[in-house]
Amino acid sequence: MTAEHPPRLDADRLRRVVLVVALINFAYFFVEFTVALLAGSVSLLADSVDFLEDTAINLLIFIALGWPLARRALMGKAMALVILGPAAVAGVAAIRRFADPVAPDVLPVVLASLGAIAVNGTSGWLLAGVRHAGGSLSRAAFLSARNDVLVNIAVIAMAGITLWTASGWPDLVLGCLIILIALHAAWEVWEVSEEERLAAKALAGEEID
Repeated sequence: MTAEHPPRLDADRLRRVVLVVALINFAYFFVEFTVALLAGSVSLLADSVDFLEDTAINLLIFIALGWPLARRALMGKAMALVILGPAAVAGVAAIRRFADPVAPDVLPVVLASLGAIAVNGTSGWLLAGVRHAGGSLSRAAFLSARNDVLVNIAVIAMAGITLWTASGWPDLVLGCLIILIALHAAWEVWEVSEEERLAAKALAGEEID
């Protein structure tokens, strides 16, 4: 009986953590999205959409955690596709801006990015302790939070370069880098979900035998 308690405790803790992370990401989306529009920053706009991505991932974990391994593997694959959403948004915004690469306002971008680091850092810290409790789902959430911190730091660096060059090109280049980061994270989550699918298939084969 006692041997079954730790997994249950891990599941309960994971559900609490992902719900908190979903709420704080949803709240900060509105802050960064508004600042991105006012500052005219493509990279900050893409990063703000990341907060919606993180909200969706963590809410889906909250809903799907009790599902069987095979269904969780399918959800993991869906999460890999969700991660690609911000990449598409950044890509469209970058394409539109290539014709007229206007430099964004630096100060609002830096302040918003510092706030984003606080939110994403807190999310990553909370998720680090439970990232193995939910398979590909919790790994998707942790990778997304980790990558977002890296993007926030890059946005601040981009703002410094923009201040120095008075050019909009650093903002566009960073948008392309965000796309690459999202592709890599999606691939990692897809790999883990594939491992879960194979494990579920092997388990089903053992039950038949």
